Amino acid sequence: MDEVNNNSVSTQKDTTKEVKKAKRQPKKVSGRKKKKKQKEAESACSLMAELPFAGAEVWTELGFSSAESSTKKKRKRGDSGRVESEEDGDKKKKKEAARPNYFVSVPITNPEIKRAVEDVQKLLLEKDCRLSRALIPVGTLHITLLVTHLSTQEQLDLAASTLSELESPLNTLLGGRRLILPFCGVGHFKHEVAFVQITDGEHLTTLTLMAESIRKAFEERGILSGDDKAFKPHLTFLKLSRAPKLRKQGVKKLDPALFSEFEGRVFGDECVCRVDLCSMLKKKSADGYYHREKSVSFNLLQSRQRATRTSVKKAPAPDDEELVSLSKRLVEDAVLRAVQQYMEETQQNGAAPRDEAPPGAPSKLNTTK
Repeated sequence: MDEVNNNSVSTQKDTTKEVKKAKRQPKKVSGRKKKKKQKEAESACSLMAELPFAGAEVWTELGFSSAESSTKKKRKRGDSGRVESEEDGDKKKKKEAARPNYFVSVPITNPEIKRAVEDVQKLLLEKDCRLSRALIPVGTLHITLLVTHLSTQEQLDLAASTLSELESPLNTLLGGRRLILPFCGVGHFKHEVAFVQITDGEHLTTLTLMAESIRKAFEERGILSGDDKAFKPHLTFLKLSRAPKLRKQGVKKLDPALFSEFEGRVFGDECVCRVDLCSMLKKKSADGYYHREKSVSFNLLQSRQRATRTSVKKAPAPDDEELVSLSKRLVEDAVLRAVQQYMEETQQNGAAPRDEAPPGAPSKLNTTK
């Protein structure tokens, strides 16, 4: 009996230990859920990576983390056994909410520039086919003027109305002149972002003033810019951050030799015809460009017609005396030309008959009494 009692007590202790162990062990996440979350993070990063900002590590510099870094942090926290508090969750939500999802830009509409960029991309792929996922689609080529985060429909409507109100000031800034942006040569940011350069000139000053005007108007309405760096206009066509897997393949930096032959390449001129407020995440348009929420166009023909109309209005209208004197001069000139023409014909054909008179002059009639 004592042995039976001892055995029953030991079995009870073993079961209680197993229950405690089961409680301590965390729930295992299935492999499918992990893969799904990882794919969602990678797709979000690839969408953001299409935007050509000045810095190569723009998200890191703005305080945002990539998919890889976030998973690493989660692993570290899991290993250390640190329990996340509600405050940590709120901070994460704030960071995610502050991530830019809209931008104001100048689209590239010149087919010559698009073809030239496409040719360069093809030549790069011939040298290194692994870069295919890092290329920017030619249909989305643009120059970024401002990035921001709009979390509600009210904020989106406010941004659209702000850009609409800027149509008149921006047209005044151009003064009826065309803003031509010449593209020549290739540059890079930290050997991670490749872009087509805009040549120096007065056009860069005008473009910078446009960007500053838009930024100021948005900030006055409470719409903050997502990038505090100095404005550096450029045309990005390749970003390594679009293809995170390249790092695993050993491609961490771009080889300068890839672009050496394009240093003096002329890509063409872009005439700035409009400015767009675009969404980073919404489905792209049929032409391959970003979804446009609002556009402001620069109609140079209309501005020239307005200038012509104002100049005509300013001219003083002639009075009655001027009109009478002008008509007299016109009649006299016509009579003189007719007389001169008659005299020339008379000299060529001989003397004129006595009863004839030059056209326009009173005829002499022989009367007998």
